[in-house]
Amino acid sequence: MTVAAPAPATAPPAADPSGRRVVVTVVAIQLAACLGFFSVMAHLVAHLRHDLGLLAGTVGLVLGVRVGLQYALLLPVGAVTDAIGARRTGAIACAVRAAGFALLGAAGGVGALLCAAVVLAVGGALYNPAAQSLLAGVEPTRRSGGFAAYVATQHIATVAGPPVGLALVTLGPGFGALAGTAAALWTIAGGLFLLLPRSGGRPAPVRFGAIAAGARAALGDRTFLLFALMTAPTTLLATHIMTAVPLLGFTSGAATLAFCVLAAVAAALQPLVAAGRRGERPWVLRLGLLCAAAAFCVLAPLDGTQSGPLLLAAVLNGVANGLIQPAIFQRAARHAPSGRFGSYYGVLAFCAGMFAFAGDLVIGRMFDLGPAGAAGALLGVGAFALAAAIGTRGP
Repeated sequence: MTVAAPAPATAPPAADPSGRRVVVTVVAIQLAACLGFFSVMAHLVAHLRHDLGLLAGTVGLVLGVRVGLQYALLLPVGAVTDAIGARRTGAIACAVRAAGFALLGAAGGVGALLCAAVVLAVGGALYNPAAQSLLAGVEPTRRSGGFAAYVATQHIATVAGPPVGLALVTLGPGFGALAGTAAALWTIAGGLFLLLPRSGGRPAPVRFGAIAAGARAALGDRTFLLFALMTAPTTLLATHIMTAVPLLGFTSGAATLAFCVLAAVAAALQPLVAAGRRGERPWVLRLGLLCAAAAFCVLAPLDGTQSGPLLLAAVLNGVANGLIQPAIFQRAARHAPSGRFGSYYGVLAFCAGMFAFAGDLVIGRMFDLGPAGAAGALLGVGAFALAAAIGTRGP
């Protein structure tokens, strides 16, 4: 089955003099938020396992609650963003995330940790639709470059965050100081949301009917829904390599180097993708999916000793991430009706998140079967990427 890429539903918006301000502010928000997030998440498992002495199953439960709930909330939250406005949603998201990190730093038992995980999930579900809705609302001439800077900032923070967290954990009072710093960074991000220009006068009252209508409109758009289903593997393709490399037996040093190479390649591609609005061209998404398929095929036979093929897989996955993210964003931004980007983004992110959540559970069980199961799991992920590349095509 092939799915046509969504075509523009509305005329491009008129040039907005505040567009540059929106882009610069959203990129600054992304830097603060991602530094806070990645600095903590890189050291969270060690804190739960060694500082608090939790069993591996309990650690998995805490992490799984955050990821699963955040993905599940994306469908309704996208429509909520349209109903109450991206600026207000973003400020709420940052306040909730800041509270979540503060709870995480103070938590000493499983109940408190699960409460922190739920709060972090709610904040995360609110953040992404808000930030991307703001970028989707600027004029197309700024939108490509703005989203490229947004993605590049995320990858820069992916590399910079863990060392910052390590310094705070080892040189400071410990994990509590790290979580507190993350809470402060998210508070700053929330303040930056409030500095953005208002989209109109006084905000309209929030009505459940408007939220439900936004979700129904996105789910009822059959062309877009099929596109969302065909691109559902993309989150798994972007995140699973970070799980697979340690499970294959590579050392922490080799894994860290691979992840840094991946992030650097993805960030370096963003100016190229933004130039001439290349991200809107159908071949960009297909090439990204093919590179992801190749990356997992390279990983499948590895046993933790071959650093050369690992770096090749990291480069391929970096190219894939650098191409897929802007391509999907640009198609959604062009296709979604005015004022409905959040609802359409929610459908995309919900499908991709649920696929990744289920895929991680299945793949983890396959890794437990030994080398043959691990190779089969990675080849299966590559096959999903190849199927997505074949099933999506341009207009």
